[in-house]
Amino acid sequence: MTTISLTRDFKETVNARVQTDPAFAKALLDEAISLFLNGEPEIARLILRDLVNATIGFEELAIATSKPSKSLHRMLSAKGNPTMDNLTTILNVLRKVLQVNIKVQTISFA
Repeated sequence: MTTISLTRDFKETVNARVQTDPAFAKALLDEAISLFLNGEPEIARLILRDLVNATIGFEELAIATSKPSKSLHRMLSAKGNPTMDNLTTILNVLRKVLQVNIKVQTISFA
């Protein structure tokens, strides 16, 4: 079992956890999608950015999406504004990397 120091950089901690815990990586993807669909795109983009960094990396994502790495970095920044087509492409690549299908479910307000 790996021990992670409290002084360790947050991004390093996320990277290490994604590498050792596939369920955590899937939970991050799930959370990002939920945030997008529930009106919090800024946080969703940042979670996706961390997930890309911890899995495929931006250079490989650029190859997989046929988009420049710098453009992808901008898209997944807090102020980014990816088109729906670009977001779908990014999510599809991450889905394949994590070997998951995405299922959306709506629930009624309580």
